[in-house]
Amino acid sequence: MTYNLIRYGVKDASIAENRALVTKVFEALDEAKPQSVRYLVLELDNGEFVHIVGYENDSSALTGLDAFKAFGADHAERRSTPLVRSPAKIVGNYHMLANTDETVPA
Repeated sequence: MTYNLIRYGVKDASIAENRALVTKVFEALDEAKPQSVRYLVLELDNGEFVHIVGYENDSSALTGLDAFKAFGADHAERRSTPLVRSPAKIVGNYHMLANTDETVPA
């Protein structure tokens, strides 16, 4: 599984909209139930959002959802900071992500 961490700030006036759009993505995931996707979104007190995305083969099970397309449609206008995407590896996981044996060996 491939993992990415995406982090960006959101303008104060757009935080509620961004949160609502993210919620709709989770509702669409709950309906579609793709087994090849892992997804977690955190909202920090300073208006930043952190997405942790895991997917097998390609990310289209997430990015192909209409709710995700709506989320991304005016994303640049909602942001207060540039989007930063970083490949990530699981080093440790305690009840946060689905059971996985993909941790990086010490």
